[in-house]
Amino acid sequence: MEVKEIQEVEEVKEKGGGVAAFFDLDGTLVALPSLERRFFGILRSQREIRLRNYFLWLRVAVRLVPRRIGRILQANKMYLRGVQILEERDRGDESLSHRHKGGHQAPGQASAPPRRNLRWPVPVFFEEAMERVAWHARQGHAIVLLSGTLEPLAREAGRALEAILSERGISCAVCVCATPLEEVDGRWTGEILGEAMVGEEKERAARRIAAELKLDLRRCYAYGDSASDRWLLGAVGRPVAVNPSRKLARHACMRDWTILKWEKEGIVTRRHRERREKKRNVEAVTRGQEVLNSQANVGDLG
Repeated sequence: MEVKEIQEVEEVKEKGGGVAAFFDLDGTLVALPSLERRFFGILRSQREIRLRNYFLWLRVAVRLVPRRIGRILQANKMYLRGVQILEERDRGDESLSHRHKGGHQAPGQASAPPRRNLRWPVPVFFEEAMERVAWHARQGHAIVLLSGTLEPLAREAGRALEAILSERGISCAVCVCATPLEEVDGRWTGEILGEAMVGEEKERAARRIAAELKLDLRRCYAYGDSASDRWLLGAVGRPVAVNPSRKLARHACMRDWTILKWEKEGIVTRRHRERREKKRNVEAVTRGQEVLNSQANVGDLG
């Protein structure tokens, strides 16, 4: 009887607040390649990156060589220099509960003009990941994205998460903390503000958020896939290594952390599903028209 009462008290405490689930994004919620790599591919295919930017990126990379290859990729955003900022969906809407390091416009900066036909890459989440996020949201846990990706990409992913949860009847604001970019006159400068949100910086961010939201980190969850996430995982009482790299897997086994494998992709927002369905319908109609035209040509020849 006493054991049952203790369990009931724990369940009440669990749903009583003070708990958050911190999620890495690339490789944890979303399958690789990373959202930033996909975004780079979009910019390159649309010829948005000037040739000079590649040389600027290389120059910064040489300067960062002593800090290892990971640092080069995380801190060097010179490929974005002079690229016109894409409009973010509902950018003026403060639906995301916290925008840590947000609003990075320089004083007197003009608003970004309307964009071309470019779009942010659509995050497609692991099905198991969305089940876990939905479970946390139903428990009343705060949902926090801590990602080394570009902050605008992480915010789009946060909005997508909110939309998917809404489709399931769950109202939940997603807190986003990612790598902030410097903006001047509606364009990116290629510089980041402060530190890239990786490694120990994730742990520091988690502790700042915990203090702000009055969270008990001993009861909080954290999910990550790479060795650089080990500081974040080590800061909480319930760490989970998801699709871990070899180094993180060894680290997790030594500390008896939970290890999960998420493999099934396919969860996207209703808006994007409708868009994909419409595209498939248009393609089907086009193929049908081509078949009819070819048949008509054969009839003419006969």
